[in-house]
Amino acid sequence: MEGQSELRSLAGVSAAAMAAMSYARFASARVPAGLPRLAALLPVVCLLPLLPFAFASVHLRGISAFFLAWLSLFKLLLLSLGLGPLHPSLPLFPFLLSSSLPVKLRPSPNPNPNPKSSDLSDLSLLVLSSAVKAVILALIIPLYRFKPLMHPYLVLSLYCVHMYLALEIVLAGAAALARGALGMELEPQFDKPYLASSLRDFWGRRWNLMVSAVLRPAVYDPVRRRRGRAAGVLATFLVSGLMHEAMFSYLTLRPPTGEAAAFFLLHGLCTAAEGWWALRRGAPSPPRWVAAPATLGFVAGTGFWLFFPPILRGGSDEVVLAECAAAKRETLSTRRRGLPPFLFFSLFQQPHAACQLSPSAKSGCLTRLVKTNVTTRCNFY
Repeated sequence: MEGQSELRSLAGVSAAAMAAMSYARFASARVPAGLPRLAALLPVVCLLPLLPFAFASVHLRGISAFFLAWLSLFKLLLLSLGLGPLHPSLPLFPFLLSSSLPVKLRPSPNPNPNPKSSDLSDLSLLVLSSAVKAVILALIIPLYRFKPLMHPYLVLSLYCVHMYLALEIVLAGAAALARGALGMELEPQFDKPYLASSLRDFWGRRWNLMVSAVLRPAVYDPVRRRRGRAAGVLATFLVSGLMHEAMFSYLTLRPPTGEAAAFFLLHGLCTAAEGWWALRRGAPSPPRWVAAPATLGFVAGTGFWLFFPPILRGGSDEVVLAECAAAKRETLSTRRRGLPPFLFFSLFQQPHAACQLSPSAKSGCLTRLVKTNVTTRCNFY
Protein backbone atom coordinates (compact mmCIF):
# COMPACT_ATOMS: atom_id res chain seq x y z
CA MET A 1 0.00 0.00 0.00
CA GLU A 2 2.83 2.39 0.79
CA GLY A 3 4.34 1.72 -2.61
CA GLN A 4 1.06 2.60 -4.30
CA SER A 5 0.80 5.71 -2.14
CA GLU A 6 4.24 6.88 -3.25
CA LEU A 7 3.35 6.24 -6.88
CA ARG A 8 0.21 8.34 -6.45
CA SER A 9 2.30 11.04 -4.81
CA LEU A 10 4.76 10.95 -7.69
CA ALA A 11 1.95 11.32 -10.22
CA GLY A 12 0.34 14.11 -8.21
CA VAL A 13 3.56 16.06 -7.71
CA SER A 14 4.49 15.69 -11.39
CA ALA A 15 1.06 16.91 -12.49
CA ALA A 16 1.16 19.84 -10.06
CA ALA A 17 4.65 20.83 -11.18
CA MET A 18 3.69 20.68 -14.87
CA ALA A 19 0.55 22.74 -14.25
CA ALA A 20 2.48 25.30 -12.22
CA MET A 21 5.21 25.62 -14.85
CA SER A 22 2.61 25.94 -17.63
CA TYR A 23 1.07 28.82 -15.73
CA ALA A 24 4.54 30.35 -15.22
CA ARG A 25 5.25 30.10 -18.95
CA PHE A 26 2.06 31.88 -20.02
CA ALA A 27 2.14 34.43 -17.19
CA SER A 28 5.74 35.43 -17.89
CA ALA A 29 4.93 35.87 -21.59
CA ARG A 30 2.21 38.40 -20.73
CA VAL A 31 3.65 40.28 -17.76
CA PRO A 32 6.78 42.47 -18.01
CA ALA A 33 9.88 41.53 -16.04
CA GLY A 34 10.29 43.01 -12.60
CA LEU A 35 7.90 43.26 -9.68
CA PRO A 36 4.76 42.66 -11.81
CA ARG A 37 6.14 39.36 -13.12
CA LEU A 38 7.38 38.35 -9.66
CA ALA A 39 3.89 38.98 -8.27
CA ALA A 40 2.37 36.91 -11.08
CA LEU A 41 4.75 34.02 -10.37
CA LEU A 42 4.37 34.22 -6.59
CA PRO A 43 1.77 31.40 -6.37
CA VAL A 44 4.18 29.01 -8.11
CA VAL A 45 7.10 30.22 -5.98
CA CYS A 46 5.08 29.44 -2.85
CA LEU A 47 3.87 26.06 -4.15
CA LEU A 48 7.18 24.50 -5.20
CA PRO A 49 8.76 24.20 -1.71
CA LEU A 50 5.67 22.36 -0.46
CA LEU A 51 5.50 19.63 -3.11
CA PRO A 52 8.41 17.44 -1.84
CA PHE A 53 6.61 16.87 1.46
CA ALA A 54 4.16 14.64 -0.43
CA PHE A 55 6.78 11.87 -0.38
CA ALA A 56 7.67 9.56 2.49
CA SER A 57 10.71 8.13 0.68
CA VAL A 58 13.91 9.97 1.58
CA HIS A 59 15.18 9.59 -1.98
CA LEU A 60 12.05 10.93 -3.64
CA ARG A 61 11.67 13.74 -1.11
CA GLY A 62 15.31 14.76 -1.48
CA ILE A 63 15.38 14.55 -5.28
CA SER A 64 12.14 16.48 -5.68
CA ALA A 65 13.33 19.10 -3.18
CA PHE A 66 16.54 19.61 -5.14
CA PHE A 67 14.69 19.79 -8.46
CA LEU A 68 11.72 21.92 -7.42
CA ALA A 69 12.48 23.74 -4.17
CA TRP A 70 15.96 24.80 -5.25
CA LEU A 71 16.70 24.74 -8.98
CA SER A 72 13.17 25.41 -10.28
CA LEU A 73 12.58 28.06 -7.63
CA PHE A 74 15.75 29.94 -8.55
CA LYS A 75 14.99 29.63 -12.27
CA LEU A 76 11.58 31.22 -11.72
CA LEU A 77 13.06 34.01 -9.59
CA LEU A 78 15.55 34.73 -12.38
CA LEU A 79 12.73 34.58 -14.92
CA SER A 80 10.81 37.19 -12.94
CA LEU A 81 13.82 39.51 -13.36
CA GLY A 82 14.12 38.79 -17.07
CA LEU A 83 17.25 36.64 -16.66
CA GLY A 84 18.05 33.14 -17.91
CA PRO A 85 18.11 30.22 -18.20
CA LEU A 86 14.33 30.33 -18.77
CA HIS A 87 12.70 32.69 -21.25
CA PRO A 88 9.01 33.32 -22.06
CA SER A 89 9.71 32.79 -25.76
CA LEU A 90 10.59 29.13 -25.23
CA PRO A 91 7.96 26.72 -26.59
CA LEU A 92 5.82 25.16 -23.89
CA PHE A 93 7.34 21.66 -23.87
CA PRO A 94 11.00 22.79 -23.70
CA PHE A 95 10.00 25.32 -21.04
CA LEU A 96 8.33 22.62 -18.93
CA LEU A 97 11.31 20.29 -19.07
CA SER A 98 14.02 22.91 -18.58
CA SER A 99 12.13 24.55 -15.71
CA SER A 100 11.33 21.41 -13.73
CA LEU A 101 14.41 19.27 -14.46
CA PRO A 102 18.07 20.01 -13.60
CA VAL A 103 19.02 20.78 -17.20
CA LYS A 104 20.11 23.85 -19.10
CA LEU A 105 19.67 24.22 -22.84
CA ARG A 106 22.93 24.89 -24.64
CA PRO A 107 22.94 27.42 -27.48
CA SER A 108 24.48 25.98 -30.65
CA PRO A 109 25.73 28.82 -32.89
CA ASN A 110 27.25 26.32 -35.35
CA PRO A 111 24.51 23.81 -36.17
CA ASN A 112 25.62 20.26 -36.74
CA PRO A 113 24.91 19.09 -40.32
CA ASN A 114 23.91 15.69 -38.93
CA PRO A 115 22.24 16.47 -35.58
CA LYS A 116 20.39 13.16 -35.19
CA SER A 117 23.52 11.03 -35.25
CA SER A 118 25.29 13.45 -32.90
CA ASP A 119 22.37 13.40 -30.45
CA LEU A 120 22.23 9.60 -30.52
CA SER A 121 25.97 9.38 -29.92
CA ASP A 122 25.85 11.82 -26.99
CA LEU A 123 22.82 10.07 -25.51
CA SER A 124 24.50 6.68 -25.84
CA LEU A 125 27.61 7.95 -24.06
CA LEU A 126 25.45 9.44 -21.31
CA VAL A 127 23.55 6.18 -20.81
CA LEU A 128 26.76 4.12 -20.86
CA SER A 129 28.46 6.40 -18.33
CA SER A 130 25.43 6.25 -16.05
CA ALA A 131 25.29 2.46 -16.34
CA VAL A 132 28.94 2.18 -15.28
CA LYS A 133 28.31 4.46 -12.29
CA ALA A 134 25.21 2.45 -11.37
CA VAL A 135 27.26 -0.77 -11.37
CA ILE A 136 29.90 0.83 -9.14
CA LEU A 137 27.20 2.06 -6.77
CA ALA A 138 25.64 -1.41 -6.70
CA LEU A 139 29.05 -2.81 -5.72
CA ILE A 140 29.44 -0.27 -2.93
CA ILE A 141 26.09 -0.94 -1.24
CA PRO A 142 26.96 -4.48 0.00
CA LEU A 143 30.11 -3.10 1.65
CA TYR A 144 27.98 -1.34 4.25
CA ARG A 145 27.32 -4.66 5.97
CA PHE A 146 30.94 -4.47 7.14
CA LYS A 147 30.51 -1.04 8.72
CA PRO A 148 31.25 -2.31 12.27
CA LEU A 149 34.68 -3.41 11.04
CA MET A 150 35.46 -0.16 9.23
CA HIS A 151 37.09 2.98 10.52
CA PRO A 152 34.50 5.81 10.69
CA TYR A 153 36.49 7.83 8.15
CA LEU A 154 36.40 4.91 5.72
CA VAL A 155 32.61 4.77 6.07
CA LEU A 156 32.40 8.52 5.43
CA SER A 157 34.67 8.11 2.41
CA LEU A 158 32.25 5.52 1.03
CA TYR A 159 29.42 7.97 1.69
CA CYS A 160 31.28 10.61 -0.35
CA VAL A 161 31.63 8.27 -3.33
CA HIS A 162 28.02 7.09 -2.86
CA MET A 163 26.72 10.67 -2.88
CA TYR A 164 28.70 11.59 -5.99
CA LEU A 165 27.59 8.51 -7.93
CA ALA A 166 23.95 8.90 -6.88
CA LEU A 167 23.92 12.57 -7.91
CA GLU A 168 25.53 11.74 -11.25
CA ILE A 169 23.01 8.98 -11.94
CA VAL A 170 19.97 11.06 -10.99
CA LEU A 171 21.08 14.14 -12.93
CA ALA A 172 22.15 12.08 -15.93
CA GLY A 173 18.76 10.36 -15.93
CA ALA A 174 17.02 13.73 -16.00
CA ALA A 175 19.36 14.91 -18.76
CA ALA A 176 18.73 11.76 -20.83
CA LEU A 177 14.98 12.28 -20.50
CA ALA A 178 15.22 15.92 -21.56
CA ARG A 179 17.69 15.24 -24.36
CA GLY A 180 15.61 12.39 -25.74
CA ALA A 181 12.39 14.40 -25.56
CA LEU A 182 13.77 17.68 -26.89
CA GLY A 183 16.57 16.52 -29.17
CA MET A 184 18.56 19.58 -28.08
CA GLU A 185 22.06 20.14 -26.70
CA LEU A 186 22.31 20.43 -22.91
CA GLU A 187 24.95 21.92 -20.67
CA PRO A 188 27.04 19.32 -18.76
CA GLN A 189 26.07 18.70 -15.14
CA PHE A 190 29.40 17.41 -13.81
CA ASP A 191 32.90 17.59 -15.25
CA LYS A 192 35.12 15.02 -13.52
CA PRO A 193 35.20 16.70 -10.09
CA TYR A 194 37.80 14.19 -8.90
CA LEU A 195 40.32 15.97 -11.18
CA ALA A 196 39.80 19.41 -9.61
CA SER A 197 43.07 21.20 -8.88
CA SER A 198 41.64 23.94 -6.65
CA LEU A 199 38.48 24.86 -4.79
CA ARG A 200 37.62 27.36 -7.52
CA ASP A 201 38.01 24.59 -10.09
CA PHE A 202 35.96 22.14 -8.01
CA TRP A 203 33.01 24.36 -7.15
CA GLY A 204 32.96 26.65 -10.18
CA ARG A 205 33.76 24.36 -13.10
CA ARG A 206 33.31 20.72 -12.11
CA TRP A 207 30.84 19.97 -9.28
CA ASN A 208 27.07 20.11 -9.79
CA LEU A 209 27.16 22.73 -12.53
CA MET A 210 23.38 23.13 -12.53
CA VAL A 211 23.62 24.80 -9.12
CA SER A 212 26.40 27.06 -10.39
CA ALA A 213 24.22 27.93 -13.39
CA VAL A 214 21.51 29.43 -11.15
CA LEU A 215 23.67 30.84 -8.35
CA ARG A 216 25.97 32.74 -10.71
CA PRO A 217 23.30 35.04 -12.23
CA ALA A 218 21.15 35.11 -9.08
CA VAL A 219 23.84 35.89 -6.49
CA TYR A 220 27.42 36.11 -7.73
CA ASP A 221 27.03 38.50 -10.67
CA PRO A 222 24.93 41.19 -8.92
CA VAL A 223 27.03 41.12 -5.72
CA ARG A 224 30.28 41.17 -7.68
CA ARG A 225 29.19 44.24 -9.65
CA ARG A 226 28.48 46.13 -6.44
CA ARG A 227 30.98 44.78 -3.91
CA GLY A 228 33.72 43.02 -5.83
CA ARG A 229 34.75 39.47 -6.62
CA ALA A 230 35.48 38.29 -3.06
CA ALA A 231 32.09 39.52 -1.82
CA GLY A 232 30.39 37.75 -4.73
CA VAL A 233 32.12 34.49 -3.86
CA LEU A 234 31.22 34.73 -0.17
CA ALA A 235 27.59 35.64 -0.92
CA THR A 236 27.27 32.73 -3.34
CA PHE A 237 28.63 30.20 -0.86
CA LEU A 238 26.45 31.62 1.91
CA VAL A 239 23.30 31.21 -0.20
CA SER A 240 24.42 27.72 -1.20
CA GLY A 241 24.93 26.86 2.47
CA LEU A 242 21.46 28.11 3.39
CA MET A 243 19.91 26.10 0.56
CA HIS A 244 21.79 22.99 1.69
CA GLU A 245 20.38 23.56 5.18
CA ALA A 246 16.93 23.50 3.59
CA MET A 247 17.76 20.36 1.60
CA PHE A 248 18.98 18.60 4.75
CA SER A 249 15.73 19.54 6.49
CA TYR A 250 13.81 17.91 3.65
CA LEU A 251 15.91 14.75 4.07
CA THR A 252 15.88 14.50 7.86
CA LEU A 253 12.60 16.32 8.63
CA ARG A 254 14.53 18.14 11.36
CA PRO A 255 15.28 21.85 11.92
CA PRO A 256 18.47 23.27 10.36
CA THR A 257 21.62 22.97 12.47
CA GLY A 258 23.81 25.55 10.73
CA GLU A 259 26.60 23.05 10.03
CA ALA A 260 26.01 22.92 6.28
CA ALA A 261 25.98 26.71 6.15
CA ALA A 262 29.26 26.75 8.10
CA PHE A 263 30.75 24.21 5.68
CA PHE A 264 29.98 26.35 2.65
CA LEU A 265 30.94 29.60 4.33
CA LEU A 266 34.33 28.05 5.16
CA HIS A 267 34.73 26.97 1.56
CA GLY A 268 33.70 30.42 0.39
CA LEU A 269 36.41 32.02 2.53
CA CYS A 270 39.02 29.55 1.24
CA THR A 271 37.89 30.00 -2.37
CA ALA A 272 38.09 33.79 -2.03
CA ALA A 273 41.57 33.42 -0.53
CA GLU A 274 42.55 31.21 -3.47
CA GLY A 275 41.37 33.87 -5.89
CA TRP A 276 43.32 36.58 -4.05
CA TRP A 277 46.47 34.44 -4.13
CA ALA A 278 46.05 33.66 -7.84
CA LEU A 279 45.85 37.38 -8.67
CA ARG A 280 49.18 38.09 -7.06
CA ARG A 281 52.00 38.40 -9.58
CA GLY A 282 54.56 35.69 -9.28
CA ALA A 283 52.50 33.66 -6.78
CA PRO A 284 53.57 30.02 -7.14
CA SER A 285 50.99 27.39 -8.05
CA PRO A 286 51.42 23.80 -6.85
CA PRO A 287 51.68 21.09 -9.51
CA ARG A 288 48.45 19.28 -10.36
CA TRP A 289 49.63 16.01 -8.83
CA VAL A 290 49.84 17.85 -5.51
CA ALA A 291 46.89 20.23 -5.93
CA ALA A 292 44.29 17.62 -6.93
CA PRO A 293 44.71 15.30 -3.90
CA ALA A 294 44.98 18.32 -1.59
CA THR A 295 41.73 19.77 -2.96
CA LEU A 296 39.81 16.51 -2.62
CA GLY A 297 41.30 15.93 0.82
CA PHE A 298 40.19 19.36 2.00
CA VAL A 299 36.67 18.89 0.61
CA ALA A 300 36.37 15.43 2.18
CA GLY A 301 37.92 16.41 5.51
CA THR A 302 35.72 19.45 6.02
CA GLY A 303 32.77 17.37 4.82
CA PHE A 304 33.44 14.77 7.52
CA TRP A 305 33.52 17.60 10.06
CA LEU A 306 30.54 19.74 9.01
CA PHE A 307 28.62 18.32 6.03
CA PHE A 308 27.74 14.77 7.05
CA PRO A 309 26.94 15.07 10.80
CA PRO A 310 23.45 16.60 10.29
CA ILE A 311 22.53 13.60 8.13
CA LEU A 312 24.11 10.99 10.40
CA ARG A 313 22.79 12.41 13.66
CA GLY A 314 19.19 11.33 13.15
CA GLY A 315 19.95 8.03 11.41
CA SER A 316 18.82 9.32 8.01
CA ASP A 317 21.83 7.66 6.42
CA GLU A 318 20.53 4.28 7.58
CA VAL A 319 17.16 4.92 5.95
CA VAL A 320 18.92 5.95 2.72
CA LEU A 321 20.97 2.75 2.76
CA ALA A 322 17.86 0.66 3.43
CA GLU A 323 16.15 2.22 0.41
CA CYS A 324 19.24 1.63 -1.74
CA ALA A 325 19.41 -2.02 -0.69
CA ALA A 326 15.70 -2.39 -1.48
CA ALA A 327 16.25 -0.81 -4.90
CA LYS A 328 19.06 -3.24 -5.70
CA ARG A 329 17.05 -6.22 -4.44
CA GLU A 330 13.98 -5.22 -6.45
CA THR A 331 16.06 -4.74 -9.59
CA LEU A 332 17.62 -8.20 -9.26
CA SER A 333 14.23 -9.72 -8.47
CA THR A 334 12.53 -8.24 -11.54
CA ARG A 335 15.39 -9.39 -13.75
CA ARG A 336 15.06 -12.95 -12.43
CA ARG A 337 11.35 -12.84 -13.21
CA GLY A 338 12.09 -11.60 -16.73
CA LEU A 339 10.48 -8.22 -16.07
CA PRO A 340 12.02 -4.86 -17.00
CA PRO A 341 14.06 -3.69 -14.00
CA PHE A 342 12.70 -0.53 -12.44
CA LEU A 343 15.44 0.57 -10.09
CA PHE A 344 13.48 3.24 -8.25
CA PHE A 345 10.31 1.21 -7.72
CA SER A 346 11.52 -0.12 -4.41
CA LEU A 347 12.36 3.37 -3.23
CA PHE A 348 8.59 3.64 -2.81
CA GLN A 349 8.78 0.87 -0.20
CA GLN A 350 9.37 2.57 3.09
CA PRO A 351 11.23 1.17 6.08
CA HIS A 352 9.16 0.73 9.18
CA ALA A 353 8.71 3.94 11.14
CA ALA A 354 10.54 2.40 14.09
CA CYS A 355 13.69 2.33 12.02
CA GLN A 356 13.41 6.01 11.18
CA LEU A 357 12.60 7.16 14.70
CA SER A 358 14.65 4.83 16.86
CA PRO A 359 17.75 6.40 18.41
CA SER A 360 19.50 3.04 18.02
CA ALA A 361 19.26 3.18 14.22
CA LYS A 362 23.00 2.89 13.93
CA SER A 363 23.20 -0.13 16.22
CA GLY A 364 21.18 -2.48 14.06
CA CYS A 365 17.46 -1.78 14.19
CA LEU A 366 15.23 -4.09 12.16
CA THR A 367 12.92 -2.80 9.48
CA ARG A 368 10.08 -4.39 7.56
CA LEU A 369 9.97 -3.47 3.88
CA VAL A 370 6.24 -3.44 3.37
CA LYS A 371 6.03 -4.20 -0.31
CA THR A 372 8.43 -7.14 -0.45
CA ASN A 373 7.83 -8.52 3.07
CA VAL A 374 11.58 -8.86 3.45
CA THR A 375 13.06 -8.11 6.86
CA THR A 376 16.49 -6.53 6.71
CA ARG A 377 18.77 -4.67 9.05
CA CYS A 378 18.87 -0.94 8.52
CA ASN A 379 22.65 -0.91 8.58
CA PHE A 380 23.09 -4.22 6.75
CA TYR A 381 24.99 -6.10 9.45
